[in-house]
Amino acid sequence: MQQFYLYMISLGWLVIYHPFHLSLTEIKWNEQTEHLEISQKIFWDDLEIALSGFHNESIDFLNPANKEKLDKQIESYLREHNKIWIDDKLIAVSFIGYEVEEDAAWFYLESEKVKEPTTIKIKNNLLIADFSDQKNVVQFYFEDNSPKSIILGKDKEMGVLSSSD
Repeated sequence: MQQFYLYMISLGWLVIYHPFHLSLTEIKWNEQTEHLEISQKIFWDDLEIALSGFHNESIDFLNPANKEKLDKQIESYLREHNKIWIDDKLIAVSFIGYEVEEDAAWFYLESEKVKEPTTIKIKNNLLIADFSDQKNVVQFYFEDNSPKSIILGKDKEMGVLSSSD
């Protein structure tokens, strides 16, 4: 039993000193507005690194010198690294905003008007250029409200989700 406790303590230290890189994207089709609603949870410190590299300047996510500029930088990064196709048509998305939640932040995007999808093709390569172990979990909620999921990462930045799977 003592070995078990030592093992668990060792694992705890590994998690603290060996961070994991993960994002979560949830996509839902809103029947009333006919838009896709996209929520993404990303560790803000990882995003800060990615934004700094993407825009070739040092970025302070929590205390920006210019909040409007940061919003535009976030929007351009998210739009570049998230692509959605329905029926082989690339769907335009708009950045709505974000909120910080402890060590992560939720980012909100919304699509143009689209018909209710039965199949959706997704490209999500958030943070992959900066973290080779980055995993991006994408969940799409089809009409039965149960999510279909895919995990994207290095060498697999695109995937397809279908209500018939």
